[in-house]
This record gives sequence, structure tokens and C-alpha cells, in this order.
Amino acid sequence: MKRIAIRYRTKPESADENQRLIEEVFRELTEKAPSGVKYAALRLDESVFLHLLAVEDSVNDSVASLDAFGAFRNGILNRCLEEPAQAVVQVIGDFEMFSK
Repeated sequence: MKRIAIRYRTKPESADENQRLIEEVFRELTEKAPSGVKYAALRLDESVFLHLLAVEDSVNDSVASLDAFGAFRNGILNRCLEEPAQAVVQVIGDFEMFSK
């Protein structure tokens, strides 16, 4: 399973809109329920966001192919103060957070 973390800071005036767009992604994920995908998005403070994505090796861009994700990505750089930084992550410990 590949795990990715993406962190960025939005402009303060764009943070609520960014959250709304993320919520739309989760609505569509819930509707379509793609297998092999685990995804969480966190708002760390007023305008810092962290996305955690885990996908099975056999899954190809299930999240990226969503219409709501396309809407979220459209204009992301205009909403951001800091460009999104992405890293492949390794889970060191997990107490029922990512294992379900």
C-alpha cells in the first residue's frame, strides 16, 4: 500500500472555500466508495491543511479521477500561500487510525 501526505497553507480568505471543496471530494468518495482507497483530510489551524492518502498498489488514481477532486485541484495554487508539498510516508505506529 502506498501512503502519501500532502501539506499546504492557504490564504486565510481561501481556507473555508478550500475546506468546502475537500468536503465535496469526501461526498463523492462516499457515493462511489472506491475499493483500495483510504483518505483523510485535516485542517491543522486556520489555513493549514494535511491530506493523508493510502492506496493499494493495484489502484490507479481513484481519487484523482473524481469530478469533485478536479474541482478541488482547479485553482489550488491561487488559494495557497505555500504550494502543496507531497511526500511518500511510512507508518511507524498505528493504533486503530489507519488499520480499519
